[in-house]
Amino acid sequence: MSFEVPASVRPVRDAVHAFMTERVEPAEPVLRAGGQEAAALLADLRRDARAEGLWALGHPAELGGGGLPFLDYVYVNEVQGRSEFGQVALGTYTLQDSLMLHRYASAAQRERFLGPLVQAEINPSFAMTEPGISSSDPTQLATTATLEDGEWVIRGRKWFTTLADSAAYTTVMCRTEPEGTSPYLSFSMILVPTDTPGYTIVRDTPVLGLDGGHCEVLYDEVRVPEENLLGPRGHGFVIAQERLGPGRIFHCMRFLGQAQRAFDLMCARMHDRTAFGEPLHKKQLLQQHVFDSYAEIQASRLLTLQAAHKIDSGDQARVEIGVIKVVAARMLHNVIDRAIQVHGAEGLTDDTPLGDMYRHARAGRIFDGPDEVHVTTTARRILKEYGEGRNWEFGLR
Repeated sequence: MSFEVPASVRPVRDAVHAFMTERVEPAEPVLRAGGQEAAALLADLRRDARAEGLWALGHPAELGGGGLPFLDYVYVNEVQGRSEFGQVALGTYTLQDSLMLHRYASAAQRERFLGPLVQAEINPSFAMTEPGISSSDPTQLATTATLEDGEWVIRGRKWFTTLADSAAYTTVMCRTEPEGTSPYLSFSMILVPTDTPGYTIVRDTPVLGLDGGHCEVLYDEVRVPEENLLGPRGHGFVIAQERLGPGRIFHCMRFLGQAQRAFDLMCARMHDRTAFGEPLHKKQLLQQHVFDSYAEIQASRLLTLQAAHKIDSGDQARVEIGVIKVVAARMLHNVIDRAIQVHGAEGLTDDTPLGDMYRHARAGRIFDGPDEVHVTTTARRILKEYGEGRNWEFGLR
């Protein structure tokens, strides 16, 4: 495979880059403030993205999306990821959920939820993590759903349900099977409209001072029809892993865009600012920041492309995804941290986007599985090869 941006992808990548740098990034202060002005501005951005053929590029074509292959989408998503608002403005925020529904939804579920998702007429949310429980071990999840008279009755509490306050529905992972069932066959996914009685948003959980729509939700005798089950009963673990695997690499794609932006800001600052009689770019300690950041970004990018290439070829790429989720999240944190250091006191203010980016980057080492879980599971998969008398041959995998 070649690591160059393919000629067929370059025009759309360049168009997305221009859209991000010329329209989305300048709009960030208004979008971050929220309210009616932000909603109107976002609607304008979405309208322009549709008009310019940049809408929902990663969604399958049969769903009304751009139909980009997975590997091609890396090149686009890495520039779309320059801003936290990129995927919302360009219609790819719902991609994980639309792919999940595309595979498992019934005809009625597809009509009600899938089409509107791709067109951004509704927002989805996903509920797996629970307060008070180590959700990196999902076999401990305590939320239950009991089938009573043709309805699922859901009881429990979830949090980090992203944007539940604006979502039309939540896909809830619940324990549906009796005691004694294998924990990996005990859970199911159920679609719950957010206006269902008993579905109560307790709070928007602040994350490092950011109000990002990470909602805590109480399920108090929530009743939905039996046909709201998504996929086979007891299939929740499989669906969750199929959703989270691509989701993790989507994160890594966007991490690359964020890192590129921080790197640009750092290098520009080193040319614009002088100290002790010379520009910052002549100071060797700061040149070390450039070298380390370049090396980490490039290594993460190549690992991400390799993982995407394997997924495109039909491989689950579990080792590659586990590695890149850890490496890319750490890389992003490091690069932004160096950019803040180069900006000095200004880097600590909201006069640059770095402070907001830094907090999001730190959360990236926990969301979709903490570093420690990915390190352990990846190492175990590699060591299993040696335990069975084989070697891990990098060039052949």
